[in-house]
Amino acid sequence: MRLYIAEKPSLAKAIAQALPGPLQRGQGWLKCGDDAQGAYVSWCIGHLLEPAEPASYDPRWQQWQRVDLPIFPERWLLSPRAGVRQQLDTLCSLIRNASLIIHAGDPDREGQLLVDEVIQYARASCPVQRVLINDLTPKAVRQALASPRDNTDFKRLSQSALARQQADWLYGINLTRLYTLKYRAQGQDGVYSVGRVQTPVLGLVAHRDQTIADFTPRNYYLVDALCEPAEAGLLPFRARWQPDERYRASLDEEDRLLDPEVANTLVDAIKGQAGTITEARFRDRAEKPPLPLSLSALQIEAGRLYQMAAKQVLDVAQSLYEKHQLITYPRSDCRYLPDAHYDQREAVLNSIAKQAPDLAGATQNADRNRRTQAWNDSKVDAHHAIIPTANGRSIRLSAPEAKVYELVCRYYLMQFYGDAIHREGRLQVDINSHLFRATETAIATSGWKELEVRRREGPQGESRPPLPKLAVGATVHCVDGTSEAKLTKPPTPFTDATLLAAMTNIARFVKDATLRKTLRDTDGLGTEATRASIIEILFKREYLFREGRFIKATEKGQALIQALPEHVAQPDMTAVWEATLESIRQGEDDPRKFIQSVKETILGLLETPQQPTPASTADAVHCPKCRAPMRTRSGRYGEFWSCSRYPQCNGTRDMDPSTHQQDGNHLKPFPCPRCYAPLVRRNSKKGWFWGCSNFPGCRHTCNDINGHPEPEKSAGYGNLQKKG
Repeated sequence: MRLYIAEKPSLAKAIAQALPGPLQRGQGWLKCGDDAQGAYVSWCIGHLLEPAEPASYDPRWQQWQRVDLPIFPERWLLSPRAGVRQQLDTLCSLIRNASLIIHAGDPDREGQLLVDEVIQYARASCPVQRVLINDLTPKAVRQALASPRDNTDFKRLSQSALARQQADWLYGINLTRLYTLKYRAQGQDGVYSVGRVQTPVLGLVAHRDQTIADFTPRNYYLVDALCEPAEAGLLPFRARWQPDERYRASLDEEDRLLDPEVANTLVDAIKGQAGTITEARFRDRAEKPPLPLSLSALQIEAGRLYQMAAKQVLDVAQSLYEKHQLITYPRSDCRYLPDAHYDQREAVLNSIAKQAPDLAGATQNADRNRRTQAWNDSKVDAHHAIIPTANGRSIRLSAPEAKVYELVCRYYLMQFYGDAIHREGRLQVDINSHLFRATETAIATSGWKELEVRRREGPQGESRPPLPKLAVGATVHCVDGTSEAKLTKPPTPFTDATLLAAMTNIARFVKDATLRKTLRDTDGLGTEATRASIIEILFKREYLFREGRFIKATEKGQALIQALPEHVAQPDMTAVWEATLESIRQGEDDPRKFIQSVKETILGLLETPQQPTPASTADAVHCPKCRAPMRTRSGRYGEFWSCSRYPQCNGTRDMDPSTHQQDGNHLKPFPCPRCYAPLVRRNSKKGWFWGCSNFPGCRHTCNDINGHPEPEKSAGYGNLQKKG
C-alpha cells in the first residue's frame, strides 16, 4: 500500500481530497480508493519524537550537579512526546505495512526532519518519496503529488535539522544547568535558561535597554542658510551646513555640532555673503516594486502597521493557509516565485478581487502582462514567497486575518504595477568657505506605491517648494543664517517589528567586520518558523516584558546577560552556527564536525572562570535559617527582612543592622557542594546538621561544627569559616 505522511492533519485532509476514490476515515488515518489500489494518508502533530531527557542516558543526570557537567550523550536517543503516543503508534503500524511511503512534511528544515525521524524510528524498509506542497488548494496539491522526488535528495536538509536539534540540546542543557546552579548558590530560585538563539535575542534587548538607561541627552545645533539665486524669477531655498574637519573638536561621533559659539560664528560668517554652487544634481530615479513577502517580512510589516505581535502574525497566517486556504505556505524564508507560477496570475488576481473588495479597483488596474524579477526559479528552493492562492471562494475573515491577507495581496499586486519614479535634486553651495547642502525628494510617478498602506499618525509634514535648477558656478546670495538647538535622543526600545528586523538582519549587530560580511547572506538569528516562538519563550521565562508596544528586559533578564561571558550574549556565534547549518544543507559541511565544534565550545565555557553575578551577596543581609540573601518586604508593622527563597524558607528578621552579628547573619550562604543551593542548618534528635535547601531534589547533608558545615564534607568552606 501507499502511505502519505503529512506534517499536520490539515495537510493530510488536503492530500486525501486530492486523491481519487471514496474516502474512509479511521483513528489517525484516512484511506482513499478501493482495497486493491487504495492509499492511506496519516499525519504527525508537529514533532512526535523529541530528544530524550538526560536521565534517559544516565540516572545520575536526573539531578543537577556541577560535577556531572558536561553532559555529552555517546548515542542519541529519541522519546515519544507526551500526549501524542497514540498517533505515533498508528503511524508506526502503517509504516510497517507500507510498500511505498510519500513524505509530505512541510517544505523546510524541520518539516523534513520530523517525518524522517518517525520513518527511521519505525524502521521502514520500503522506498520513500518526497513531495513539496506550498499551497493547499486542490489543484496545487494534485500538481505537487504528481511530481514526487526521491527522499534521499533531501538527506542534507534532514542532517542540517538534526545537527541543529542536537547542538541546541547540548548547548541548552549544559549552560542552563551551569548558570542555574550558579544562581542557586546565591539563594536564587527558578531556572536560568540559556540557549544559542534565545540568549543573544535577550542580549539585544538588554543591551538596548542599558544604552537607553545610560544615555545622557546633549544639545546640538543645526545651522541653515537661506539662499536667494542671482537669476531673477527663481525661488529661494534653504541649505544646511556640512560638518567640516576644521571644527572636529566641536563635533560628536555622528558629526553633530555641539558648540553653540561655533554655531553663532558660522551664522555671522555667512549672513549677507555671496555663494557659489559647487555641485548640482537633478535626476529621476526609478524604484522597482518590493518582492512578495517572506514570513519575517510579513511579521515586520504587520508589526509596524498594526502593532501585531510576531506570534500573532504567524498564527493568523497559519490559519489563512490551513483553515481558509487563502495564502500559500507561510513559514517561508524566500521572497521569490517559481517561473511556472506566472501562468497562474489571472486566477490569483481574480481571487483577490473576490476576497478583498477594497483591492478590487487595484486588481482591475493591474498590468497583467507585467513581469518583475520576483519570478525566478534560480532563487527558489524548497518553498517560495507567501502569495494569495487561486481559491475562488469568498470567506468571512476576522479583523486580524483580513489585515494579514490584505498585506499579502498588496505585495503580490505590486508586481503588476510600474516602477515608482522619485524626483531627486541636490545643490551644494560654498558661502565664505563654508559648505551648505540642500536636497529635494518627491514622487513624480507613484506606480506601485499606490498600494502601500499609509500610516496616519499625527499631522502630515508641510511640503517644501522644489529646488531651483541651478548649474555649477551659479551665484546665490545668503539672505539669512539661523542656528537651531536640538536635543540628542536615545535609541528607541525594541518593538515586535524592530526586534524581528534585528533578528533577520543580525549582521549589523556583529562587531567583527569579516564575520559581518559573511552573515549578510545568511538568515540571521533563528529561522522564519522559529523567531516568533523564540520571542514568546523569553516572555514565558520572565526575561522580557511589555511596556505598551515596547519590549524590555526584566531584572532577571538583565542579571543573566551581565553574568554571561560577552560572546555568549552576542549574536556572532549563533549566526555562525546558522551559516554552518546552511552549509550542511548545501552539502558543503560535515554535521559531525559541527557537533564536535559545539562540544569544544561548551567545554571552553565550562572551564572558563565564571564572572561574578551583578547581584553580589558579599555585603547582603542573609537569612538566619538558610543563609540565602534576604529582601525587604512591607508588613502590618512596617518593613522587615524576608528570605528570598520564601515560601520554601520563611526566615525573617527585623531591619536593625545591630542584630546581624548576633545570629551569624553576616556570613555568606554555604553552598551545597553537589547542587550549589544554600545549605540549611537543621535540628534533629541527634543534634544539629546541615542539609541542602533543594531537598528532596538533592539529599546532601553535612555535620555541624560550631554553627558551620563540617569542612571535610563540604569542600571550600574553610575560608568561609575563617571569615565568619
